[in-house]
Amino acid sequence: MSAELIAQKPDDDAKRERLTVEGTVQGVGLRPFVFRLAQELGLTGYVQNTPAGVVIEIEGGDTSLAAFKKALQERKPPQARFLKFDNTPLTANGGQDFIIRPSETGEETTALMLPDLAVCDDCLREMNDPSDRRYRYPFINCTNCGPRFSIITALPYDRPNTTMAEFEMCEACRHEYENPEDRRHHAQPIACPDCGPQLELRDAKGRTTARRDEALMKAAQAVRDGKILALKGLGGFHLLCDARNAEAVAALRRRKVRPVKPFAVMYPSLNMAQAGRMILPKERKLLSSATAPIVLLPGNTLPAVAENVAPGNPNLGVMLPYTPLHHLLLSELGFPVVATSGNRADEPICTDEDEAVDALSGIADIFLVHDRPISGRCDDSIVRVMRGRARVLRRARGYAPLPVVVTHSFAAPVLAVGGHLKNTVALAVRNRVFLSPHIGDLDTPEACTAHHAAADLLCRLYKAEPQTVVHDLHPDYGSTRMAAERGGNAVAVQHHHAHALSCMAENGVTPPCLAVAWDGAGYGTDNTVWGGEFLKIEPGGYERVLHFLPFPLPGGDAAALDPKRAALGMLYAMDGEDAFGRDIGLPGETARLMKAALNKRINCLQTSSAGRIFDAVAALTGVCAENGFEGQAAMALEFAAEPDATALYDFNIEDGIVDWRPMLRAILADLDTGAEPGEISGKFHATLAAMILAAAKCVGEETVLLTGGCFQNALLLDHAAEALEQSGFAVHTHRQVPPNDGGLALGQVMAMAHAQ
Repeated sequence: MSAELIAQKPDDDAKRERLTVEGTVQGVGLRPFVFRLAQELGLTGYVQNTPAGVVIEIEGGDTSLAAFKKALQERKPPQARFLKFDNTPLTANGGQDFIIRPSETGEETTALMLPDLAVCDDCLREMNDPSDRRYRYPFINCTNCGPRFSIITALPYDRPNTTMAEFEMCEACRHEYENPEDRRHHAQPIACPDCGPQLELRDAKGRTTARRDEALMKAAQAVRDGKILALKGLGGFHLLCDARNAEAVAALRRRKVRPVKPFAVMYPSLNMAQAGRMILPKERKLLSSATAPIVLLPGNTLPAVAENVAPGNPNLGVMLPYTPLHHLLLSELGFPVVATSGNRADEPICTDEDEAVDALSGIADIFLVHDRPISGRCDDSIVRVMRGRARVLRRARGYAPLPVVVTHSFAAPVLAVGGHLKNTVALAVRNRVFLSPHIGDLDTPEACTAHHAAADLLCRLYKAEPQTVVHDLHPDYGSTRMAAERGGNAVAVQHHHAHALSCMAENGVTPPCLAVAWDGAGYGTDNTVWGGEFLKIEPGGYERVLHFLPFPLPGGDAAALDPKRAALGMLYAMDGEDAFGRDIGLPGETARLMKAALNKRINCLQTSSAGRIFDAVAALTGVCAENGFEGQAAMALEFAAEPDATALYDFNIEDGIVDWRPMLRAILADLDTGAEPGEISGKFHATLAAMILAAAKCVGEETVLLTGGCFQNALLLDHAAEALEQSGFAVHTHRQVPPNDGGLALGQVMAMAHAQ
């Protein structure tokens, strides 16, 4: 059959127009929709994928043309999003038909690549219908759902440019693929049991023990028996176990060396997930959406989930099955499972079945794999509803690599390589900044390799050869070394300035404005560790107008794992050697060594970090004495707080310094009189919000940004934003990209725009 599909219907007294549509318009069924619509209205012309999007030339009478354009906007496929819609009049040429032209290629690509999408209801119905030829087929998909980013190797998004190219379509699938009336017309991952990928079960040594549906059933039985299953999904592997089985969860924690960090849980259905807890409408919508992220939900009280799934945490990360394979497995089990990333500590998520058997040896007991290759590594996204809006805390599957559209148009591509923790990379092409999925911390050679691969994939997809590579100011980050290795013009951007520009970019804010950038650590221009910053953003740069009073961190980076060190540093900055008169839980020998180090200023970094202030208060109140994972102490302090506290501690702002010492003295006085940790934490959060408001009034800018990892704290964000808004400030926060270091790459790119 010809690559050009034809709908015949001439029109008298015709006019012709060219519609140029950009956005998420490829791989979503737009071309067959346009074909059917033109056929319905008796119009002629063509539709074609281009490197920028989709071009439609349409010819017919005025009434039909108007109806076509209206329907195109209002009835477009569910996953289509239009960012640009241009209309150019042409001379009618008397065409006799409407065709779908083969995709056009070109030197520059700006078309949007759709993320992987959760399986749609139509496909689920077919998969569960015994009379359907795809009954219980775990790779069912159509133009409205299924893999996209995880299988693409090049743009445009056509089957030869995906990892499905090696699977030759059977006659039945090809008929659907070529039929513009079919839901699977040009569904690039189209497959069925006769011609598509298949399941395989492997034991711990990589030996195949079952195939197809038998593999699925045996995998389910292994989970019932308390085993740990490694499952190859869309963008990588999951490690699964029975979330009700405390022994299985403990084994997973022990083997993965993850003693306390919460696990996410996948429930078979929304009804089961919301039993016994209140799920807000926005949260339900997120869970059931095509993006299907992990949603952080309050109320971790279900008896069906073992306590060690999320120890000491009142929130639970919840998701629903989003691939046909997950649906089949969870339906067979009928109970929730822990679903955590399939990787070893500090390594990227596994994507290849042979690699997984090797890398996850000693963690997984059994492997449920398939033979559809993964080209783009993509972990699960994490979202939390705060202040009534969904906010992305980890941006990956379902969101990446969709771009942030910015007001600046870059004359040449710019690559940004992010920071060290929660790394992502970004590529700017014209007015679009394409963000990679979450990569992770760059602590291992494997993670650095994945970091390079993510940058290479973005550049390859968009045929970009950036001569400018932007990186963090810290000289020892793996991302900084990568920038130097790529050659060209390597440009350093201060960490908190990048946080501010990231928030500005996604909100369309222009300078001047005030950025409150609070996090754990970022390399400052004065060679100290920043983290409690108030930056006035101006055209072409920024001014550090205020910051927290610096204090020493005995042991340097070790303080990130031991909140007691931050507490000692603050006490020492306030009272000198008298700080050692208060017992904060340090062993005697450790206290002696730290005293010597502080007095001699050996390995005691100076910091203004708001994150370390959270750590210190958590340690002093006894809420958390050790960080088993990044941010644990701050999270514990948030969860402990009395949320409606209105009383404030004292503080001073003078000569560019926000002085926390009056607050700390008052906290110590409260502790000495027996105040409860919840009361202290509530007042502490309220005081931080009051500090932000006072600083904003001092600086006098009407627009205030709240950015940095500390603003993942819902209580702090709520208090601060409400206080600012009640005083007339315009407040902007993150939604599309994380406030943490996962959003740095966007800000690094934008530094180049603001420098011009």
